[in-house]
Amino acid sequence: MKIAFITRSTLYKVPGGDTIQVLQLADHFKRSGVETSVLLTDEEIDYPQYDLFHVSNITRPSDILFHISQTKKPFVLSPILIDYSEYDRRYRKGISGLVLRIFPPGLTEYIKTVARWLTGKDVLRSKDYIWKGQRNSIREILKKVTRLLPGSEKEYQRLKELYAVENNYSVVPNGVDTSLFCPDEKITKDDKLVLCAARIEGLKNQLNLIKALNNTEYKLVLLGASAPNQKKYFDECRSIAAENIIFLDQVSQEVLTGYYKKAKVHVLPSWFETCGLSSLEAAAMGCNVVITDKGFTREYFGDDAFYCEPDDPDSILNAIKEASRSPVRKELQQKILKHYTWQHAADITLTACKNILSA
Repeated sequence: MKIAFITRSTLYKVPGGDTIQVLQLADHFKRSGVETSVLLTDEEIDYPQYDLFHVSNITRPSDILFHISQTKKPFVLSPILIDYSEYDRRYRKGISGLVLRIFPPGLTEYIKTVARWLTGKDVLRSKDYIWKGQRNSIREILKKVTRLLPGSEKEYQRLKELYAVENNYSVVPNGVDTSLFCPDEKITKDDKLVLCAARIEGLKNQLNLIKALNNTEYKLVLLGASAPNQKKYFDECRSIAAENIIFLDQVSQEVLTGYYKKAKVHVLPSWFETCGLSSLEAAAMGCNVVITDKGFTREYFGDDAFYCEPDDPDSILNAIKEASRSPVRKELQQKILKHYTWQHAADITLTACKNILSA
């Protein structure tokens, strides 16, 4: 069996949660004896040499349309459905914010995709996308792929609701690398140390987080680089930050574990998350996690997280105070280390691939 992951052209230049997902799954496939390649969507691909293809990021359908039209080999899809509409509508500034508030979500994503292509920030492999549009492109992909691999049951139901398409699916939850992210009981947690490990951008909502913690008793460490097209947002975050706010660039996962070991709280007050990989990693290492319920997070964290409202700095601060004062949620830690690992995700994905090929 020979499998190729086809993923966005900026996978390595602009790393994100999907970068970790693809590389982790590919690594576990290789360990299981499967010939596995990770290919970028702008590469020329020798389709006949592969038995099956894995694609991801349904909110970037132009990347996928081209490849599913080039071969009749089976495709599986990890949707990674992200909804930017609430953030775009309420907080994106400037001319782009005005435009995105006027038009419906499908059209705004279309505008953003075409803009990235016209400005040379991304590659548009499928010119069919221009006349099909965002919604019809996504519907076509959802119909054509052999199997969907959503990260949660809620994600699949949301896809059905938005695009009125049903297909075979297997839930493949996101995970952690247990060789890196495991508890260290020898280190005492610092109740006043708060982490946020995420790319700095409007969707992740670090600006309101900074407003919540400015000049408080807490030290906030922001671990992440600025999103490439949101330098003004990054600059605004830095300009309002008090002395107790520390900015570090993106660090390796090995370095990140050192911060997780020391901090009592990890916070990700996002406007939308499929789950929040850094929240999973932090919880696996004994941090209490502060999140929002925007997206599919409750299916992962249930009542074991501390929830806040992303538009309310007071709500964010109160959730952080509660998380800081509360005992570590050991039940969540154990659940993650048992059910939310990349090994578990790879096993489910590989089983789905084998079933497709055997059929």
